[in-house]
Amino acid sequence: MSTIRDDVRVTAPDAQGLDARLVVDRGSFRLDIALSAAPGDVVALLGPNGAGKTTALRALAGLVPLSAGHLRLDGTALERTPPESRPVGVVFQDYLLFPHLTALDNVAFGPRCLGASKTAARALAAEWLERMGLAAHAGAKPRRLSGGQAQRVAVARALATNPRLLLLDEPLAALDARTRLEVRAQLRRHLADFEAVAVLVTHDPLDAMVLADRLVVVEDGRIVQEGGPSDIARHPRTDYIAQLVGLNLYRGRADGHTVRLDTGPAITTTEILTGPVFVAFPPSAVTLHRDRPTGTSARNLWRCEVAGLETHGDQIRADLGGELPLAADLTTVAAAELDLHPGATVWATVKATQTHAYPA
Repeated sequence: MSTIRDDVRVTAPDAQGLDARLVVDRGSFRLDIALSAAPGDVVALLGPNGAGKTTALRALAGLVPLSAGHLRLDGTALERTPPESRPVGVVFQDYLLFPHLTALDNVAFGPRCLGASKTAARALAAEWLERMGLAAHAGAKPRRLSGGQAQRVAVARALATNPRLLLLDEPLAALDARTRLEVRAQLRRHLADFEAVAVLVTHDPLDAMVLADRLVVVEDGRIVQEGGPSDIARHPRTDYIAQLVGLNLYRGRADGHTVRLDTGPAITTTEILTGPVFVAFPPSAVTLHRDRPTGTSARNLWRCEVAGLETHGDQIRADLGGELPLAADLTTVAAAELDLHPGATVWATVKATQTHAYPA
């Protein structure tokens, strides 16, 4: 356990990182995942609602007991260690700042609990507020802080105890879009300087891609894919991940340049593969036509029906059913010229060069 002396110097234990297998039984739901990370790593847990992400975070914090498995941090077993005695800092989704304390005393609370004198704890808190660019708000209570300022106070409070594991539960979810952009960049800088392990739970793929070194995708209490952000984005292995990163994803069997889908037609790709594969392409790769096109160089052509339309950023996303269910992005002008509406028949084309096939 970390200790804080009156001179505010803290000696970290030997750096070994996180080694955990988290098994939690809650009624009919069972979480069973393995997590490992070296000091300095930022790991993001992603997954749909009910996948088990928050349960995993609470198990790491000691707020939910393990049914089985193990939890070791820097070589020390923590399964039986109470939450308050773990070298773990937590930033909750709603921050949970003490409303009756100033920003300075909120940050000083953790060091005080670890035995630091009031003077030393407040000196350390002032240092952290300075790092967060909040020195001018040290005397403010939470109700006088903006969402971004409250978030940074919560991060400072978690870091002030010199944790060996930092847990962040949807740390940017409560912020508006403009504040989120600014605070995300600031949080990335602070995590880059953090010398222990950080685990982030988020629903936002951009938060995960920007903040994390490695993504762990959880569905139904199990890990379905993990890897670097670019690898996950280029090689999704479930429909949830494909939707998360904005790709059309299909599974089939390859024979050279042709992939015969498990359910649906064939897709022509540039890769030469054999056996089970995934094929992915972005909605922006899809070109729509009201009449069957002639003379097109696209190797892939399917007859589809518009199932729905929605605004997606500055474009229109068409949800298409029929021969091959897919999503297509087009400008509002193009959508108007095509007279798109639910039930309309369209032809979709995708060039082979815009598809990406990889082993399943």
